[in-house]
Amino acid sequence: MPNKKNNLPFRMSRVAKITSVALLFLMQLMLSKTAVGQTLTVKGKVLTETGSPIEGASIIQKGTNNGTVSDNAGVFSISVPTGATIVVSAVGYSEREVAVRNGSELTVQLSLSDKSLSEVVVIGYGTQRKIDVTGAVASVNLEARRDLPMTNVGQLLQGTVPGLNVGLSTSSGGTPPISIRGRVTLSGNQNVLIILDGIQYTGSLSSINPDDIATIDVLKDASSTAVYGAQAANGVLLITSKKGRKSDKPRLSFSTSYTVQQPTIGDLRPYDRAGFINFMTQNFYEKAYTGPGFTQPNPSFRLQDWIDPVLGTPAAGLQPHDYDWFDEATNNGSIYETNLSISGGSDRFTYFLSGALVDQKGYIINDKFKRKTIRVNLETKPLSWWKVGVISSGSFVNQDGAEPSFGSIQRMPPLLRPYDSTGTLIPFPTRTLEPSPFTTYYVDDVERNNYYFANVYTDISFPFLKGLNYRMNFGNNYRESKRFFASIYAAGQTGQAFKNYQNYYDYTFDNILTYSNTFGKHDVTATLLYGAIERQFNSTNSRAEGFTRLNLSYNNLSLGTNRFTESNANAEALNYQMARVNYKFNDRYLLTATVRRDGFSGFSKNFKYGVFPVIALGWVISEENFLKKSEIVNSLKLRAGYGINGNQTAQYTSIARVETNTSYIYGDGGTTAFGQQVSSLGNDNLEWERTAGLNIGVDFSLFKQNRLNGSLEFYQNKTTDLLYSINIPNVTGFGSIRTNVGQINNTGFEAAINYGIVRAKDFTWDANLNFSINVNKIVTIRGIDANGDGIEDDLVSSGLFIGRAIGTIYDYQLDGIYQLTDTRLPGFPVGSLRIVDQNKDNDITQALDRIVLGRREPAYRFSVGNTFNYKGLSLFVFINSVQGGKDGYLGNNNPSYFREDNTIRINDLQGINYWSPTNPTGKYPRNVSGTRAKFEPNYWQDRSFIRLQDVTLSYNFSKFVKKLPIQTLSAYLSGRNLHTWTKWEGWDPETEAADANGVQQAQGLLIGGRPVLRTFTFGINIVF
Repeated sequence: MPNKKNNLPFRMSRVAKITSVALLFLMQLMLSKTAVGQTLTVKGKVLTETGSPIEGASIIQKGTNNGTVSDNAGVFSISVPTGATIVVSAVGYSEREVAVRNGSELTVQLSLSDKSLSEVVVIGYGTQRKIDVTGAVASVNLEARRDLPMTNVGQLLQGTVPGLNVGLSTSSGGTPPISIRGRVTLSGNQNVLIILDGIQYTGSLSSINPDDIATIDVLKDASSTAVYGAQAANGVLLITSKKGRKSDKPRLSFSTSYTVQQPTIGDLRPYDRAGFINFMTQNFYEKAYTGPGFTQPNPSFRLQDWIDPVLGTPAAGLQPHDYDWFDEATNNGSIYETNLSISGGSDRFTYFLSGALVDQKGYIINDKFKRKTIRVNLETKPLSWWKVGVISSGSFVNQDGAEPSFGSIQRMPPLLRPYDSTGTLIPFPTRTLEPSPFTTYYVDDVERNNYYFANVYTDISFPFLKGLNYRMNFGNNYRESKRFFASIYAAGQTGQAFKNYQNYYDYTFDNILTYSNTFGKHDVTATLLYGAIERQFNSTNSRAEGFTRLNLSYNNLSLGTNRFTESNANAEALNYQMARVNYKFNDRYLLTATVRRDGFSGFSKNFKYGVFPVIALGWVISEENFLKKSEIVNSLKLRAGYGINGNQTAQYTSIARVETNTSYIYGDGGTTAFGQQVSSLGNDNLEWERTAGLNIGVDFSLFKQNRLNGSLEFYQNKTTDLLYSINIPNVTGFGSIRTNVGQINNTGFEAAINYGIVRAKDFTWDANLNFSINVNKIVTIRGIDANGDGIEDDLVSSGLFIGRAIGTIYDYQLDGIYQLTDTRLPGFPVGSLRIVDQNKDNDITQALDRIVLGRREPAYRFSVGNTFNYKGLSLFVFINSVQGGKDGYLGNNNPSYFREDNTIRINDLQGINYWSPTNPTGKYPRNVSGTRAKFEPNYWQDRSFIRLQDVTLSYNFSKFVKKLPIQTLSAYLSGRNLHTWTKWEGWDPETEAADANGVQQAQGLLIGGRPVLRTFTFGINIVF
């Protein structure tokens, strides 16, 4: 038993220690309360760098809600504890933190922020302050869109920059169509050039994780795109990924979101049983109704007596089913996304590491997209003047599974079912050659694409010569794809399976030498570039048909009766040199001169190389003495540039090509000999297509706090030596030859306006407007004057018209539908569209009765974004629009019904306003005569729309988690494609799909269209 007496000193000592600690704690608490209670009033003034007062600047005690705003003289007063820090900020300026000292009167000068003309933008092979840029360069505001459900980088860009035209994708993970400033070519390359971290990116935009992107800059004119030469005639997207930065501790960022998707189709669904029966009854109106006007129901009419026997017979009646094929093939879509990144570094080493997962399920079953991405961006400085780094990423895309035929789904009648009584799929439910739409769904399908990107670089700032820098980029793109497939329904129900492997690799090797220095009032930056690109593609396909059974799927092709192998490979190479000089005098007079020489293996031996020069000038007017003291104009710059870019031809178009075909059969039932023949003519004089462009721009910032700022652009492009395939006499043995002809003009105007509408203590409202107009015109094509009247002939068969837009519509003019009692032109039954007889000869002919109706191109585009901030709450509302104006942005939308053997069994879409005797005001033709109309014309309609595209509501909870190791915590709710105002009928007016000839056409009230999805997202962002 322990001795209590002996233990007493220990116990007393412990009590004394506890008491001492408690007393010290209480004294510290009392002192701290006393300190907190000692406040002082701080007075000061907020000024610009030039000494002008800033009205409405926010002054807040750091870590609290205690704050005030400056008056019209920039003066403020705030009470804070001794030793506190205040945070001073204003729209358009960089935020500053200032420590408060006793009795101090502060003068806080704010510098222009990233949103102003001092912003540093990527310009290609370097960066530059925006105020020094002479070309048309625009930056995408990513911050307002990071909380939107984006599985593809392209979806981030809709409506963000005037002149950057981004459409919609209707498939999971799909890349929307992207163009910059409209078309400048007929059949040359029309793709926008993508530059990822300084390297041409040839992978799919679907492989890039949007959360990894730091900035996106758009180069639109010849002055800005000249450094990329022949591949930049259609504009450039510069994508820069996030990188590490020096920090006291690592920065851990986590985000996750869940999205639900619903179609925006409204009632655009196939008929159910009752609707289908009524629809078919109207298709037999001359039997279902009596009287002179076919308006009285015929009591003896039975649909089963006239409809296809597969749907019902006179003896058995109609099939009893009411099957919803559309519902079977669709489900609510969803997107699950999560991102995790860690970044940090020191003076010598920085890092950014990230990983992400996206799992999207589309509206149509098996429209799936899964992506896993990993990124490693590292940079180290072995010496103070030497940097070495790697920018690398891997993206692994899984699109396994095949959709049912969505067009066939919409055609299938509800009176039929896809499965028999045993649950087995019926291959041909209509007993015709059209298979069940689910024969493309019940298959084994593997589709995987792995993308690897790496740019290894070294950057040396030579210590022995100030301003001299050398950078070497070695960029690599590698893609491996595999597609495995097996279907017992393919190859005429005999079964088919295949394995296809593809790989693509390219490298870019750039050597960039830059010298930059200031001599008094002279700033000079000179850049020299020598680079090369090589691309290689290989594919191998093994295929077999005629399987007794496909139990082993695609894993044993030798079981097929007929086996085939195919392979393909190609390669191309480019090299280039570029020189650029940026000169600035006295901070107000700017000059940019660029010349680039490109070589491409795809051109003829006589024109492998092309040289493309550009010059641009700028004048910072606000630096002149007569504007320096202006209280209205903060910055004003005028710039103009003129230059020439090239455009490349496709592979092998300059050389004669050879094909292998069946040449001779040795006797009846003998062996077949194969021979080679020239399939296309070469052209040793095929040269670069050239686009000469003039751009005039104005950048401005007005009023206090830069409340109004933006840019205006006017441009005019002229493309000559168009790459085009001209028809030649068939006596040559060939139909056409690739050559250089003609000229296209492309003109436009763009405006980007930002306005700070409200600046209050707790509430701000910012708005931005983007507006663009683009008009193209064919000036000449072949220069042929067959009529001798001095006017070049149009290429009507190709849809090309001199003096008009590339998308000119030359077609029949319509004037309603022929009614029962109308006098009709020969060859036009009742219920068909009435075509205007232009020459009044009582006949309709292609040569004499077609006229120019309008054009496919829109008249103008605009978007309006509004951002509202109230304390921690933020609301972003974005409206996007495309307008056709007078006879512009037209699309073919002509659902029509002609009763024949096929149409008496297939379904149709609800809501189509077909003509009938009981519906004489119907808009679309219904012909039940058994004889087709002489012409079945297109029905061109206006696609103009205004779309409530994005709405995001977010809240920052950071002030509630200060005691936790969390820097930022926010949650958001966002919606996309919420509502569209349009007169267009059918699928979404903005979406397009390829027709039978491969031409992109608008999706109207047509079978086979795909819906745009309305999305709702909830997400959380956390930064530790």
